[in-house]
Amino acid sequence: MKINILFLLLFVFVSCKNEPNTPLEENQVPEVPTLDKGLVLFQENNCAACHQPDKKVIGPSLQEIATIYKKQNGNLIAFLKEEAEPIVDPAMYESMKINLQVTKMMTDEELQSLELYLLSHSK
Repeated sequence: MKINILFLLLFVFVSCKNEPNTPLEENQVPEVPTLDKGLVLFQENNCAACHQPDKKVIGPSLQEIATIYKKQNGNLIAFLKEEAEPIVDPAMYESMKINLQVTKMMTDEELQSLELYLLSHSK
């Protein structure tokens, strides 16, 4: 019985440990999503091999993606994280899945930047 109480007290002590949030270092500015960063990510990850601004290549054009996601109020970031179903060209989803491994590793700021870039192509 004493051992159980000891473990309970130890658990409470460890779980109630108050660790401060890690503050930003001096002069460090939080990352802000930008259209330019989205363009760089699009280029660096070779997305243009399948997606062109105004024509279908292997995947849908950026205009088609942006227009459909805006019109249907789709969650592009959730799709890029593989947390939402495709709404533009579901038939091509299996081919696209391997490329989503790259976007799943991106930070929230990177995904927001990529989303800004993609949605900037809507008609």
